[in-house]
Amino acid sequence: MMLRWIPRLIIALLVLPIAAGLLLALLPAFGYLPVLGESHVSMQHWRELLQAPGIWRSIGVSYFSGLVTTLVSLIVVFCFLAGFSGSRFDRWIRRMISPLLSLPHAAAAFGLAFLIAPAGLIARWISPTLSGWQRPPDLMIGQDAWGLSLMAGLIVKEIPFLLLMALAALPQVNPGRSVMLARSLGYRPRLAWFKVVAPQLYPLLRLPVYAVLAYASSSVDVAMILGPTMPPTLSVQVVAWFNDPDLSMRFLASAGAIAQLLVTLALLSSWWLLERLVAGIFAAWAVRGGRHRGEGLIRLFGNGSTTLAVVVAVLALFALLLNSVAGMWRFPAAWPDRLSLDNWLHALPSLVGPVTTSVLIAAVSTALATVLALAALEHEQRVAGRPAWALWLLYLPLLVPQVAFLSGITVAGVYFSAGSEWWLVVLGHLLFVLPYVFLTLSEAYRRLDPRWSRVAHALGASADAVFWRVRLPLLLVPILTAVALGLAISISQYLPTQLLGAGRISTVTTEAVALSAGGDRRLIGVWALVQAALPMLGFMVALLVPRVLWHNRRGMREVH
Repeated sequence: MMLRWIPRLIIALLVLPIAAGLLLALLPAFGYLPVLGESHVSMQHWRELLQAPGIWRSIGVSYFSGLVTTLVSLIVVFCFLAGFSGSRFDRWIRRMISPLLSLPHAAAAFGLAFLIAPAGLIARWISPTLSGWQRPPDLMIGQDAWGLSLMAGLIVKEIPFLLLMALAALPQVNPGRSVMLARSLGYRPRLAWFKVVAPQLYPLLRLPVYAVLAYASSSVDVAMILGPTMPPTLSVQVVAWFNDPDLSMRFLASAGAIAQLLVTLALLSSWWLLERLVAGIFAAWAVRGGRHRGEGLIRLFGNGSTTLAVVVAVLALFALLLNSVAGMWRFPAAWPDRLSLDNWLHALPSLVGPVTTSVLIAAVSTALATVLALAALEHEQRVAGRPAWALWLLYLPLLVPQVAFLSGITVAGVYFSAGSEWWLVVLGHLLFVLPYVFLTLSEAYRRLDPRWSRVAHALGASADAVFWRVRLPLLLVPILTAVALGLAISISQYLPTQLLGAGRISTVTTEAVALSAGGDRRLIGVWALVQAALPMLGFMVALLVPRVLWHNRRGMREVH
């Protein structure tokens, strides 16, 4: 049966490009690249790397931005789940989690930059009445040397991802019963959740947490917008070396890409050791008892941090919108002198091409990912619900730094003179879209009541008929949600498009990030808002289509 080859195909699609990319980055890192006239292994380029100005600071910022981002995001998610499970706010966040996750990293970074910059919204709203500032303050806010702004931008984006993964895993630990049992022993609700649910939930979140560690330590687009510049983070420096017109810099770039991989591996190892330490402390804390102490701190941090994250995300979008329609706007005026669509009309001719390219690449990569995910899950159902043992490899593209293996695939382009191939960019997007589409669909597919299929089989329907006429209609809502999320992930991809397209394939994201080097906030606001709006349109379609198709069948609209 053809379906049985689908899991193997998915594994091959994920493993082979990454393995080949890492190998082709490793060889030039040690001086072997015959196409550029170097066929002898040497350590020269590693010596050049270690002597590059500011390289150790770049490595340090990359390491600590990954560590702090993941730690803060995880604590916020756990405090939210401990305090809001079952509440109205919890239900509202569950509805908003996919749209929040769909907000591209670059758009969120631009919005945050417009918010916290010395001449940003916050500074304008408190000036001069509260601050006394008549001019923008001489403060290094945004692109600061310590990477604090970079960490803030990453935290705003990684909280929705970890929360989505946690909500998908929670049913496996039955939190309601566990908390009820702990409360019967006198524990306060939030303490009960932390002591009995958190230890069961974290092992299920380990791979997503590692994915956040890898991304936060090697992000390129967010680091270019919010990260330090003198020197930049390691991943941004590697991309700059790759884009250097001097092809001999490819050796140094390859060494930097492998160094980024080593930094991420060191970070993952450090986190593993931190897990062991926290596990011991946590076990001692749980055994000691303490039914009330700490409840207030968890409530305060959970309420404050979750509210702050939501408010920052909303204000960031508002900052993009306001800048995109702003006319003359002198500091410290709280609002522009006038609002107009002139910025949009000016940018419209140049928007058409990148928007079309973004949508086409996203549509093709998401369609392929959805077909592969549905086929793999259908095969899983037909072999008695046994998940393929190696499907954990879905996390591989999320665990390996993009710059490490994509740089190797770029070197392959030098070998074979591939240039900027559209299909290569689609494949690069597929590597990152497929894991999200599969993970979004898998929980709904596996939890679908099997009695529907049994009834259809009892009426004489074949396995194929059950798939087309029973499962797909019942799973329309999660399928459309997965498609919308896949489109959002594809549209937000910067590095795969930039490296695999050799800088000659322009999308909304590549153009928006390129504008970050300029100072026209109004133009940046237009492009970043378009980048944020495209995924939102996908989610609006995903919400409206089931309501139109099943307008007289409320139960069908609620199946998820």
